[in-house]
Formats: sequence, C-alpha cells, structure tokens
Amino acid sequence: MASPFDLGGKVAIITGGNGGIGLGMARGLTGAGATIVIAARNAEKSQAAVAELTKSGAKAVSIVTDVTDEKALASLADATLKQFGRIDILVANAGTTVRKPPQTISVGEWHTVIDTNLTSTLVAAQSVYPAMKAAGGGKIITIGSMMSLFGASYSPAYAASKGGVVQLTRSLACAWAPDNIQANCVLPGWIDTEMTQGARQQVEGLNERVLARTPAQRWGHTRDFAGIAVFLASSASDFVTGAAIPVDGGYSVMA
Repeated sequence: MASPFDLGGKVAIITGGNGGIGLGMARGLTGAGATIVIAARNAEKSQAAVAELTKSGAKAVSIVTDVTDEKALASLADATLKQFGRIDILVANAGTTVRKPPQTISVGEWHTVIDTNLTSTLVAAQSVYPAMKAAGGGKIITIGSMMSLFGASYSPAYAASKGGVVQLTRSLACAWAPDNIQANCVLPGWIDTEMTQGARQQVEGLNERVLARTPAQRWGHTRDFAGIAVFLASSASDFVTGAAIPVDGGYSVMA
C-alpha cells in the first residue's frame, strides 16, 4: 500500500521558494518525491536553492517570476505545464512587509504589501486552477501569519494582508471543493528568517517577548515547515480544506 504522504510524480510551484519558509517547505516536498518549481525574482538566490535541492537527488528548477505581475504568474503556470505536463501543488509563499504604524505608512507602501502578499495569492491560485481542475484535483497551500490572529502596532499592512489570505483561502476551499482541490493556510509563528531578523533589529524587546510567550521556548526554524507542507500537499489531507493551521510552538494558545 502506497504511503498517503508519497508525492512521487507530483509537481509543486512554490512562490518565494528560494529562502526562508518557502525553501523549508521545498525541502520537505522534495524529500517526499515531488518535483519543485521555485518562482521568485532573485535568479541567483533561486539557482542556489535549486542547486541545494538537486544535490540530494531531487528534481527542481527555477523560473524568475514577479508575483505582483499578473502576466508573469500566468507565464509561470504555462512554463510549468510545458516542462512537466502538470501542476499538482501550489505553495503561495511570497511575501514582504513594511514596519510602520498606521499613521505613517504611505498608500504606496500599503499597496506594495497587499499586492505582494494577498493579491498575488489570488492570482497565483487562478493561474493554476485550470490545470488542477483538468487533472481532477490539486492542493493549494497559502501562508498566513500570527498577524492573521493578533494585532501589532507596527504592521497594519502586513496584518491586513495576512488576515485576507486566511479568508481568501477559505473562499478557495469552498469554491473549488467540487473540483477536488483542497486549499489550506499555514500560520507561521515567530520563525528565524531574514524577515524576522530585521524585525528583531527594528522592534525593541521583540526577541524577549517571543521567547517568553512561546511554550516551546525557542524561535521556529524553516525545517519546522517540511512536515506540514508534505501533509497539506499529499493525499493524507484529502478531507482537510479551508483550515488555518498554526505552526508556532504554541505561541497562539499561550495565555
């Protein structure tokens, strides 16, 4: 009997998959047998990620993509189909932030964050939907945040975008369930990435507050996302859709 976690023969697109949580998920998916398409703007960083993944025997390629460009996301889906003949999994992971209070963030900065984090998730999902429907099913994994649940004075645009990602994911789950497409959202806690390293420099006392509230008593690692990615991308989660799943060391349940 085949393992419900086996991803052999499956093809996954990961936006922003050349570092951080996206690369952590890519490592998990390739370990389960999936072929990976890394879609990001930084070609050099993407090539380094591909080199790492293929060194272990996995199949991975990179396609330079600006997720805020609707045509680029359509081209990404077309190029993936042309090269591999299928799209089974989308991980909509690309994201950015601007750390400013609501009274000082500009409309331009607001749109940059919303377009990168929220609008690109919709457009990426739209781009892969026809291929998934034609194939009889698929898996969409979106990336929310603890800011989907909590407020923070320094992240109005980021929080709004990530709250929107959760609700968008639920809409996708309801709309595309008849097509056997499951859509679920991962809510990372405080993870040690380039983005949060910047936050620790800009937000005084953040490191101490995170450690004090996290029952696991540590920051998360990108490797902590390998398992959840495999679960949500595989047949093991065929009856799980519209969920928002924290991966946070218990941060969100700590009183």
